[in-house]
Amino acid sequence: MTPLNLPRPAWMTEDLVLLEEQVGRFCQAEFAPNVERWNHEGMYEREVWKKAGEAGLLCPSMPEEYGGGGGSFAHDTIINTQFSYAGFDSFGAPLHSGIVAPYILHYGTEEQKKRWLPKLATGELIGAIAMTEPGTGSDLQGVRTTAVKKGNGYVLNGSKTFITNGQHANLIVVVAKTNPKERAKGVSLMVVETDDAQGFRRGRKLKKLGMDSADTSELFFEDVVLPAESLLGTEEGQGFVQLMNELPQERLLVATHAMAMMERALQLTIDYVKERQAFGKKIIDFQNTQFVLAECKSEMTAAKVFVDHCMGQHIEGKLDTTTASMAKYLLTDLQAKVIDRCLQLFGGYGFMDEYPISRMYRDARVMRIYAGTNEIMKLLIARSL
Repeated sequence: MTPLNLPRPAWMTEDLVLLEEQVGRFCQAEFAPNVERWNHEGMYEREVWKKAGEAGLLCPSMPEEYGGGGGSFAHDTIINTQFSYAGFDSFGAPLHSGIVAPYILHYGTEEQKKRWLPKLATGELIGAIAMTEPGTGSDLQGVRTTAVKKGNGYVLNGSKTFITNGQHANLIVVVAKTNPKERAKGVSLMVVETDDAQGFRRGRKLKKLGMDSADTSELFFEDVVLPAESLLGTEEGQGFVQLMNELPQERLLVATHAMAMMERALQLTIDYVKERQAFGKKIIDFQNTQFVLAECKSEMTAAKVFVDHCMGQHIEGKLDTTTASMAKYLLTDLQAKVIDRCLQLFGGYGFMDEYPISRMYRDARVMRIYAGTNEIMKLLIARSL
């Protein structure tokens, strides 16, 4: 589902083309028919994760020796794009596969990788990362959650909010202070297996402007006793560096999601204006409609060329923080404009929840906020001047 007529980028290999077709068929058969029900119910079933795991849609870029697909981030992107084309924008699998699993792969011990990654790939474990706190947003150096050394392990205390996969997750990477006297140097990542964690509690599933079926939640840790091997890696105080190293991929993930949502929005709008009539002719025949859609297609084409360039850089290990920040900021800002223009062409129906463009309008809003606000992106870009 793309109206952009661009050639496939150089990183789009034959196996990725086949993956795109296979995942597209699976999403249309398994996910698309249920999206409206899940949105209405405000949650998708735990069974969705199992189906995704069985279909090989989880952790495709993790090495095969750890139960993954042995691919690259390009495989994640193809799968995530097909999720969006099917209207499945609220599913937390992109975070699970493209953010949580890489932390374990890149910084975990061999024992941690073998213990957690295969279960993440099957969906037996569902991953989340708990960064944000009620009083701390983008300033991760200022987190108040603590992991205090006690005996051979740690005692974890604190609260987190806005946590994607919060109601389903049973493997949570928690940003905590192992040395509260330090800022960046005091941050460590603690991996909490929640099934047997005494003192761990899930709060409410948060009501949101969009992403209705996403189980975004509050999490509470009250004297949660953790073994020493819950520390991600082997040294305390490495958490902030680990977070910073993974942010380019997280921001590229958001940018590619924004691109996919725009493509779906534009295609749905083109289909609608070719059918809908007003004043005796189709909406597409009005010059204003043609100009609006021409603007959208032109700006989206430039954006897609840029994000495809970023993908190529990232696959080669060359994507830097500045470029990733530009991609996240530019794509999500453009996403807001494109979807707004598209909704306008639907007229009053665009405001009705039964039309996908209405939900996309609401779902898109958060993307300028999470993974670092777009204002933070501009600050990071400005440092390169």
